[in-house]
Amino acid sequence: MKTIGLIGGMSWESTLPYYRIINETVRDRLGSLHSAQVLLHSVDFNEIAKLQHAGEWRAAGEILARIATTLERGGAECIALCTNTMHKVAGAIESAVNIPFLHIADATAEEILRCGARRVGLLATRFTMEEDFYRERMAAHGIELVIPSEADRSTVHRIIYDELCIGRVEASSRQTFLRVVQDLQSAGAQGVILGCTEISLLIGQEHVRVPVFDSTFLHARSAADFSLGGRPS
Repeated sequence: MKTIGLIGGMSWESTLPYYRIINETVRDRLGSLHSAQVLLHSVDFNEIAKLQHAGEWRAAGEILARIATTLERGGAECIALCTNTMHKVAGAIESAVNIPFLHIADATAEEILRCGARRVGLLATRFTMEEDFYRERMAAHGIELVIPSEADRSTVHRIIYDELCIGRVEASSRQTFLRVVQDLQSAGAQGVILGCTEISLLIGQEHVRVPVFDSTFLHARSAADFSLGGRPS
């Protein structure tokens, strides 16, 4: 079993499911009392969020790259970044280490393609929905993204930062997200990506009819797969 290096805390609310899903996957595959070998570095998200909203992506990338090198020196054999938005600086992390970087969009795309979808909606922070880093990664897999309207992007972003990242799960916000999903479906989406690791705290497959691609679950499972000898997703 290989040791997984996790960069978490962005937010810690969604890092908790990573640890649980990875360990559940290892237990289910190996049985008995088996659990995953994990090194976790959890950041102070307040500092990272300030850099995000100030557009200081280079500085944020340097912080995460330093953390990745620390995890590698500590024995990690792969790196998983427990957030979609900060994959904007994935290149800085990849260039800093000599071990595989497990990209969240690759794990998500693999499941989308397995289900036969090619055009999917994206719910995420404004950074992820509006900038090219996520769209281009999906396009490389042959997947087209549909994003919400300007007003809905603003609302989704606000709910993520003001509610989900601090553990608030509001019924009214769930209804808002479900209405946005319906609009994405009307725009031709064959499914929807939960492209922020906190969104699965609010909605899941049980709430909607179209396929839901939970990036948190898929990324965590891919990390467990790698640890158990599978290829990076």
